[in-house]
Amino acid sequence: MSEEQAQALLQQMQALEAYMADLIQKEEAVIKLLQEASGAIESMAAINEDTPYETLVPVGMGTYVKATIQPKEKMIVNIGAGAAVEQDKSAAINYVEQRIKELEVALQQISAQRQEIAARLEQGQQEMNRLIQEHRNPHQ
Repeated sequence: MSEEQAQALLQQMQALEAYMADLIQKEEAVIKLLQEASGAIESMAAINEDTPYETLVPVGMGTYVKATIQPKEKMIVNIGAGAAVEQDKSAAINYVEQRIKELEVALQQISAQRQEIAARLEQGQQEMNRLIQEHRNPHQ
């Protein structure tokens, strides 16, 4: 294999490593969203239907304001693209559960892509090692 082919292989491996780093970031973001969604469901489920309760609402820079949650009030659910809808508690929980399912599918896809890229990187590393051996021992 020529030096040009070795350079091309090296560039391909660097591109794969960059793609792998991007996939890792995406995976971490999806995991964070899954944790947030699970916490949201727990919080919504904990709202008692009969008794209002006080909570703290963040207003920024570590500052909070006390707020009272009325048990029969509807919840506002962000549905994307800057739009939100008002829903009752069960509909809001169902919506978040659907989003969790979508995020789990996305996480599986990212994981499959990571495995594929890892295999390609391993294959590239083996090819690079073979090239190095050929260069060191050209008459074998």
